[in-house]
Amino acid sequence: MPETVFEPWNDPDAEPLIRFRNVTKRFGDFTAIDNQTLDIYEKEFFALLGPSGCGKTTMMRMLAGFETPTEGTIELSGQDIAPIPPNKRAVNMMFQSYALFPHLSVWENIAFGLKRDRMDKDSIAARVEEMLKLTRLEKFARRKPHQISGGQRQRVALARSLAKAPKLLLLDEPMGALDAKLRQDTQFELMDIQEKTGTTFVIVTHDQEEAMTVASRVAVMDHGRIVQADTPARIYEDPESVYVADFIGDVTIIEGTAQPRREGFYEMTFAEAQPGISAQSERKFTAGQACALAIRPEKVVISAEKPENGVNALKGTILDIAYLGNISTYHVELPGGQVIKAQTTNTRRLSRRNFTWEDEVWLSWSETAGVLLEG
Repeated sequence: MPETVFEPWNDPDAEPLIRFRNVTKRFGDFTAIDNQTLDIYEKEFFALLGPSGCGKTTMMRMLAGFETPTEGTIELSGQDIAPIPPNKRAVNMMFQSYALFPHLSVWENIAFGLKRDRMDKDSIAARVEEMLKLTRLEKFARRKPHQISGGQRQRVALARSLAKAPKLLLLDEPMGALDAKLRQDTQFELMDIQEKTGTTFVIVTHDQEEAMTVASRVAVMDHGRIVQADTPARIYEDPESVYVADFIGDVTIIEGTAQPRREGFYEMTFAEAQPGISAQSERKFTAGQACALAIRPEKVVISAEKPENGVNALKGTILDIAYLGNISTYHVELPGGQVIKAQTTNTRRLSRRNFTWEDEVWLSWSETAGVLLEG
């Protein structure tokens, strides 16, 4: 039987676990969240992504109950959560600092919330053992937080947050304190744990790679507004604005004006003495309308000779080369000053670099490679 794809947001009958309805949050004259409506579904791993001060932490703090909306409502399982105090919500929050009790063992840290809820001893023991197994911490149960590594402390915080089986777990920059390699491993662990427990996770991060790795959907935020909430693939391949295209991953933005050619195809004029760029787009543009083409470096082919069938073929000079082990990114400057990035994969171990600084090269890409956006 084919596996069903997890996409409740595309199912008109699916009931969201969380509903933000026209939520605004002001602090004095400052609007942190500006009239936002958003649905998050059960079992989702949802990421709020954006630069510092964009409102993502405020969204999370409202879910946790540390802030209340100035206007609008937030519902959890169909219930308005505004009157419910933080400790009575089926929501748990894992802080960036982990906030573990230094004098308690790993076992006792995980049991802490269960004891406060007056759960009986046997049930606590069973639940703690389950959490230790889930986070692979059985061997460290008797140790104190200072006797284990940063990655293990993070797993203790996660086990403690999940012990009370919340409907929703909020994670505030949970991997901020980990080094790059550990961070990567932990991302996959988090996804695994989220899948096993079926708990809805909402993560706040400014790390785009992290959001794109772990999340079922990503909400990109800017100045208190969600500019696009979509799957990582759609955010990367089909951004709805120059802001989203520019925020996620490596990209070249070429600004110009559109001229309709045939149905669904446009020619973009962008610089004097440069040929027009041909692009396919479902978005409608009028003649002379300002537009921008967002093109990813891996979609641009770099060659020494002019490609025979290159629809969009432009000549330039190599300005910079970034060698990243598995890939090399070339920054190529066109005569008018526009810089376009092109990427090649380094498949052979000691392949001789075909191009070097100040080489004249040709860049080309297909009509469907870039995304034409409003300028």
